[in-house]
Amino acid sequence: MNGIVNCKLIMILLVASLSTGAFAQDGIIFPKGEKSAPDHHVGTVWLNELSKPDSTFTYSIAMATFAPNSRLHWHTHPGGQILLFTDGVGYYQEKGKPRQTVRKGEIIKCQPGVEHWHGSTPTSGVTYIATTPTQKGRTIWFKRVTDAEYAGKN
Repeated sequence: MNGIVNCKLIMILLVASLSTGAFAQDGIIFPKGEKSAPDHHVGTVWLNELSKPDSTFTYSIAMATFAPNSRLHWHTHPGGQILLFTDGVGYYQEKGKPRQTVRKGEIIKCQPGVEHWHGSTPTSGVTYIATTPTQKGRTIWFKRVTDAEYAGKN
């Protein structure tokens, strides 16, 4: 229970800092991070691991930035995941459901064990901060999202 309270507190602080203008001079709160190897995605993705899990805080907090026309492969999170969209326009889709468009300021709760994918649109990049509990395991990766799935024609 204490980990859930701590996670909620961190999320509240992140949202408060974004909404109160606690930004660096150039308007960016965190740098993009490192370009991710294309093992589990299509296109260009940068990842900045903001906080790694440890023995007290059993979740990770990371920021992902997607160039236009980029997306993750289908995957699940055994402990679920919360995505806080901070910039741009993107997509989120759960297996067997229609693709959703997500925008800056929206939050997606990826339920534990539910197969899904997320990424940018063909014309807009997207950035989100992800909080992922790790005590039940890390991300499980599946097949690449097809062009038809990405286009919303599944």
